[in-house]
Amino acid sequence: MDNKCWICGKQELMMFTCRHCGKTFCSDHRLPERHACEGLDRNAGYSSGTSGNYNRSNTGGQAYGPEMDDVIKNMMKDAARTAAKGAATGAVHRTRSSISTSPSMAIIFICIISFFLELIPGYVDFFQLVPNTIFLKPWTLITHMFLHASFGHILFNMLVLFFFGRELERRIGKDMFLYVYFISGVVAALGYALTSSVSYPMVGASGAIMGVFATLTILAPDMQVYVYFIPMKIKYALLLFVLLDFALIGAPDMIAHTAHLSGVLVGLYMGIRIRNTRKQRRRAEYDPRRW
Repeated sequence: MDNKCWICGKQELMMFTCRHCGKTFCSDHRLPERHACEGLDRNAGYSSGTSGNYNRSNTGGQAYGPEMDDVIKNMMKDAARTAAKGAATGAVHRTRSSISTSPSMAIIFICIISFFLELIPGYVDFFQLVPNTIFLKPWTLITHMFLHASFGHILFNMLVLFFFGRELERRIGKDMFLYVYFISGVVAALGYALTSSVSYPMVGASGAIMGVFATLTILAPDMQVYVYFIPMKIKYALLLFVLLDFALIGAPDMIAHTAHLSGVLVGLYMGIRIRNTRKQRRRAEYDPRRW
């Protein structure tokens, strides 16, 4: 049974079903006159207990005929438009709020916008990282993180960032998250540039995201994650990714495995520092010598 009010869509602990029209309503719309009940003309003689009978012969009121059907239809259309408008407005508000309060969501938004801007000729060439021009175009150490080579590339990266980036934000704060993310991305770019024997350009946020993933692994090693729908602890997932990257270094798959590994190293280092700092703070807080 639908547990939403047929008029306003509100849900309450106790919902009411009209015995005339059979629809479900909240406490505000449970009375027939509050929901323009179309079943009253078929069930004349109904009494609400306070307003008398709803039929022409007993009350002199207007019967519910074809004209009322049009009124009801218009009422339902207005209610549907209002609900749709409210849902759309709420979605926009929630999106804006997420972008303004979550660095991960802001990065996802920028990456999506940048993915469409890549259709502009010359856009990618200006912002992608090329190892032999890294000192001529130093901004590419940052901008390459917002570019992606394909829809599958950006989809996978943004899904990982959506789930694990926001979790890391919650644990270490927004400022520290941004520090981990961008340091991991820059070091990943430098690691790729220093170890690459060819000058293939590099795009993508994978190095930065691997840094986020590694930091979260240090802070919550037993967190349950799913890798290709297989449940495992995050520490085993990270180990699997690292082993795959090591095994595929030098493979002709157009993936910057050394960038991934460089990001992991930064993430592990940052995670250990954050964990040790927290331990020192806890010891200092409970040090009896303070008293």
